[in-house]
Amino acid sequence: MNDVVLTGDRPTGPLHLGHYFGSLANRVLLQDLHPLYVLIADYQVITDRDLPGEIRRHTTELLLDYLAVGIDPAKATIFQHSAIPELNQLLLPFLSLVSVSELGRNPTVKDEIAHSSQSAVSGLMFTYPVHQAADILFCKGTLVPVGKDQLPHLEVARLVARRFNERYGAVFPLPEAMMGAQPLLKGLDGGKMSKSRGNAIALSATEDETAALIRKARTDAERLITFEEERRPEVANLLTLAGLCLGRAPAELAEEIGDGGAVTLKRVVTEAVNEFLRPVRKRRAELSEGDARRILAEGNERARERAVRTLEEVRVAMGF
Repeated sequence: MNDVVLTGDRPTGPLHLGHYFGSLANRVLLQDLHPLYVLIADYQVITDRDLPGEIRRHTTELLLDYLAVGIDPAKATIFQHSAIPELNQLLLPFLSLVSVSELGRNPTVKDEIAHSSQSAVSGLMFTYPVHQAADILFCKGTLVPVGKDQLPHLEVARLVARRFNERYGAVFPLPEAMMGAQPLLKGLDGGKMSKSRGNAIALSATEDETAALIRKARTDAERLITFEEERRPEVANLLTLAGLCLGRAPAELAEEIGDGGAVTLKRVVTEAVNEFLRPVRKRRAELSEGDARRILAEGNERARERAVRTLEEVRVAMGF
């Protein structure tokens, strides 16, 4: 049986270069190898915030980012949570398979609660891993690209699939983690790269916006540019970014820059990033919001057909 891949993002703001090198580039490769489902997880936005924000605009922008980097809607099924009621109906029988204590012990849930922006944690936060299990299992997903911090969520999906199969009969495959050697890019301020911290270069940023962000990036007082990740993390991060965009080793770039200092380093990084993003910006400019809405509607229809079949299997297996 051919593997099925499930991946996706929450529509909370523009995707950035960290997303591209961390996951998006891999999705473009995977769509030629396996059936690929790409989820716009709009329902999951409200797990850790009181209001969803500009959810409609963020959904459109997220889809435009996907298309601009090369995710092909003819190969990948791009869909959104809120458009697939059958997927969300799977949450109820799946919740019956997991105990409250098991949900409370999930280390990723604990960490997300600790960093939640809500004044009080909602019940959705505890059911979040089971909702993700429904995301994976509705399409019979077998491979899930994840970072190390998401492994506990995948274990919940495996637990749900295993218990359902033991209790009601074999319906679901056990999904496996797809761990990649994803490069870790820090933000331009040296902290964690994040949409909300203003320290990332968005895929939709203009050349001037990109140049302005890189000019403000942290470096250090040493003029000679060297690639030393432990001793000079900010300089190393900029060299890593340029190296990823140019397909070159960061240490090699450091040698070329030499005693050119931070000014030369930032010029090299700016040119590398802008050249790398040029075709992405061109594709994005050729797309309209109408294109995005049409493509999402088509993806939602395909995903819903899959979800209807899976939910019917579940109903039959459970005797409803």
